[in-house]
Amino acid sequence: MERTVSTEDLKTKLDRKSSVKVVETLAPERYREAHIPGALNIPPEQIKDLAPKLLPNKDVEIVTYCANTH
Repeated sequence: MERTVSTEDLKTKLDRKSSVKVVETLAPERYREAHIPGALNIPPEQIKDLAPKLLPNKDVEIVTYCANTH
């Protein structure tokens, strides 16, 4: 299922320690500059290789984000 999660909803999920994995889909250089605390970095060109390793639990909600100042 694809849907948009608001910043407020994501913050609530993270504050409640919900079973949500946050993934930044930018290049590692961008991730090093700034990212949501606890977010994983999976660059677009490495999704097929890294996602199965870093996100093995298919029952966990996954929220992805990329280049957006908000």
